[in-house]
Amino acid sequence: MENKDIFAYMQALEKQIAKVHGDFGTLMLEVKKLMEENQQLRLENEKMRKVLKQENEIEPVSSEGKQEQAQLEHKENTDIVGEGYDNLARLYHEGFHICNVYYGHLRTEGDCLFCLSFLNK
Repeated sequence: MENKDIFAYMQALEKQIAKVHGDFGTLMLEVKKLMEENQQLRLENEKMRKVLKQENEIEPVSSEGKQEQAQLEHKENTDIVGEGYDNLARLYHEGFHICNVYYGHLRTEGDCLFCLSFLNK
């Protein structure tokens, strides 16, 4: 192999290495995003499991209690707006977004101005 051929071969090899390096960097960024999303979903899943566990720990109501509860619910239906607000406030305090921008997503960076403005309406 002549010197020119060796030099041309080295240049082609250098271009291939640069391309592989770029592809590897892109792949690393994608893996990082997937790992962050996976961690966020794990946290959200854990929080939802805690909420579900708390709801399942509520004592079952007897048949007489069910009738009384049905009567109370009928009376409370007139105040549905307040109940809905209370449910949204509870969700927000449990760490979830209630705003139309990120509804249902886990709040990871503290308070959300959109959610707070919605609660203050």
